[in-house]
Amino acid sequence: MERQSAVPFWLCVGDVATADGGYEELPAPLYWIKGNNENFDTIAANAFPANLHYIPNARAVTIGSPEGLHDGRLTVAGLGGTLAPTVYELAAADLPHPKKSSGKATELADRRRHFVREEVEACKAMTAVDIFLSHEAPRPFRVNRGIDAGKTPINEILEAMKPRLHLFGHHHKFVESTAQGVPSLCLDLVSKSYLLVDAKTLVYQHLAS
Repeated sequence: MERQSAVPFWLCVGDVATADGGYEELPAPLYWIKGNNENFDTIAANAFPANLHYIPNARAVTIGSPEGLHDGRLTVAGLGGTLAPTVYELAAADLPHPKKSSGKATELADRRRHFVREEVEACKAMTAVDIFLSHEAPRPFRVNRGIDAGKTPINEILEAMKPRLHLFGHHHKFVESTAQGVPSLCLDLVSKSYLLVDAKTLVYQHLAS
């Protein structure tokens, strides 16, 4: 998550739902993409408390103050969810999900927690994006015993889109890297640390919570 004091908004790279699949009201605007632990019925209904602003996959939003970028706006786009080869070629609208659901998607085998190729291709066509948010990591992203947990579609998007900054989550540890020439940061659990980002320069500080 990005916490701001000078600029009053936060960014989050997914897994916003509480343990029981709820969403809490926050004191400042939060712009976020889906993780793999969400309540997708709530997302589909767009039934969120005040200050929660969900960014659908392959959608750009403009955020910021008159002193910000692009005629007073910061452009943010995202690709939420995880990669599952078994559903990657489906249309996003056809992702299967339980007939009745409540609580987190991972507990219900809700395939809406994944992204698909059509969303990746739409992201690749986007331009003039300041910050790109994804839940998955680009390659390489080394985890247990050097296994690469990164996903090639994220690299493809960064190569085509060329955002000024890339933020991602899922692995819940802070890592600084560069992917396709783009500064690429894995964010920690917000209970452990966060980034304070200058909305004009995108220079950031990594701070303990």
